[in-house]
Amino acid sequence: MTNRLARATSPYLLQHRDNPVHWQEWGEEAFAEARRRNVPVLLSVGYAACHWCHVMAHESFEDETVAAALNDRFVSVKVDREERPDIDAVYMSAVTATTGHGGWPMTVFLTPDGEPFFCGTYFPRDHFLRVLEALDEAWRTREAEVRASGTHISTSLANALQPPTPYAVEPGALSSAVALLARQFDPVACGFGGAPKFPPSMVLEFLLRHHARTGDASSLEMASRTLEAMARGGLYDQLAGGFARYAVDAGWVVPHFEKMLYDNALLLRAYTTWWKVTGDPLAERIVRETADFIVRDLGTAAGGFASSLDADADGVEGLTYAWTPEQLREVLGDDEGPAASVLLGVTPEGTFEHGSSTLQLRADPTDPAWFERVRSRLLAARAERPQPGRDDKVVTSWNGLAIAALAGAGAAFGRPDWVQAASGCAAHVLDVHTVDGELRRASRLGVVGTARAVADDHGNLAEGLLALHQVTGDLRWLRAAREVLGAARHFAADDGGFHDTARDAEPLYLRPRSAADNAEPSGQSALAGALVTLGAVTGDPDALEAGARATAAGLGLAVREPRFGGWSLAIAEALVAGPLQVAVVGSGPDADALEAVARGSASPGLVVVRGEPDAPGHPLLADRPLVDGHAAAYVCRGMVCELPATHPGDLTEQLRPATGGATG
Repeated sequence: MTNRLARATSPYLLQHRDNPVHWQEWGEEAFAEARRRNVPVLLSVGYAACHWCHVMAHESFEDETVAAALNDRFVSVKVDREERPDIDAVYMSAVTATTGHGGWPMTVFLTPDGEPFFCGTYFPRDHFLRVLEALDEAWRTREAEVRASGTHISTSLANALQPPTPYAVEPGALSSAVALLARQFDPVACGFGGAPKFPPSMVLEFLLRHHARTGDASSLEMASRTLEAMARGGLYDQLAGGFARYAVDAGWVVPHFEKMLYDNALLLRAYTTWWKVTGDPLAERIVRETADFIVRDLGTAAGGFASSLDADADGVEGLTYAWTPEQLREVLGDDEGPAASVLLGVTPEGTFEHGSSTLQLRADPTDPAWFERVRSRLLAARAERPQPGRDDKVVTSWNGLAIAALAGAGAAFGRPDWVQAASGCAAHVLDVHTVDGELRRASRLGVVGTARAVADDHGNLAEGLLALHQVTGDLRWLRAAREVLGAARHFAADDGGFHDTARDAEPLYLRPRSAADNAEPSGQSALAGALVTLGAVTGDPDALEAGARATAAGLGLAVREPRFGGWSLAIAEALVAGPLQVAVVGSGPDADALEAVARGSASPGLVVVRGEPDAPGHPLLADRPLVDGHAAAYVCRGMVCELPATHPGDLTEQLRPATGGATG
């Protein structure tokens, strides 16, 4: 036997292809070997940007002693959680249930039938060797007992996986969620909870939508203060733009330095909404810098977007990003170096490790032109440092989030280059990731992987395609979104919600389903949101009803734990607000002015399409003529329409929040 990862497409798996461990990819071949040899399976799950995954790899998986123990007594399977979120989800449920916490690297020992019997995360080398010895001894001497333990864990988790009771989509539930978030809000550092602190992108989108619908001041305050705190702290790359995955402290000072596509896409969307609500110049700057970061640093040659930038460079976390006062002085000189240290929070004591500091920008520079020169020089100097690795795997779901964010930001800020980047990404994903009419999860360098797309892949890609259609007017994106959402029936649950995997997917010890929105939308909320958007864009009542039922299926958890239901709550806001449809017909400056008003609105659930009068092929433009020869905007809220508006002021009035609203 040898290490078999050289044929993998995942960059994370390829990082382990030279390990002395005889790694295999997940599949029947590995479990057949385990049954033939009658040995347990080591399942090791991680991802390319994971710092502690690298640490465990260097300590244990590159060690000959550890490798010998694994190769002799186990079948070792390595999984990229980003490529196989279904495997990650079901075995992470076992880890959290048996240990009380989860994380990566995830280390789970399975019976040859795939049932988990011992779970953990990171193990130091010596501890890991003791675990291997103990589990080998237990398997050889008490195999029946170990198998029974695995069956008990699997059965218990399957029995516990009961869908929550559907919860009515109504205004009172959303107000209750806001009130609970207010009690959990950090009044000093902003955000929710303590360290480590993650950017609550979808919760912030919900709060901004709630304010736009109701005028609630507390929602806007929580969102605005958190968005500003994140943008001014070390979580944000003050030189190149883009956000790190989370802060290890409660004050947003020290990040865990990896940059993920999904975080930046979701935050780009939230900051765009914040700008629409407030016009804050900080929001505008962060949108411009983050969108440019996504296109510049995560764009691939084929048109898709890479998954992440690593936390480490040359094996050292944060090496690329942290600075000392002396390093600033070396780059900027004796006069400008100290001034930059003060502005960027670089102290002699340091805020990070070994006397170095992350860069913060707690106040805007008094001389912006000077700061731009400083930033350019620091960026040039930083480019000479070791750079973090890039996971150039193109994930369908995360690219869908990026398409939606870039299309929306491009329309709001008049940046056709962002819209073009979104269009190129959509074309790439649809072309490469569609195999025999079925969507796949990921590709790399134009080679598509074998993993089938899961629910969030379908939902987030469809949402992106619908956003792109609204901005460009191109019907091919609408047709593609319909096709992608046509597969939603394969994920359907009896209560109107959705499972994470299709009904004919590879069977695992349980079928994953989660209503919780964590770092990204759950599969259920992703599909729910896309169906609601499709229903609004096309006027299709069946799509709208399906989206409303799926939203209700997940809303109980969201109302009880709103920090883990941000996207479900944001979709519910769209349903309560209407949703709101705007069709702009005509050409020339008058139509441009109407379109600008519509796209500048932050009303939840707003969809905007523009085209020629009575344009064929689009439901919202059909039977929509010019008004006395003038461009016009047709506004419908909850499928109830107002008189067409021909002046921007009239359209602004029609887009103001309505009292009451539909209840999905």
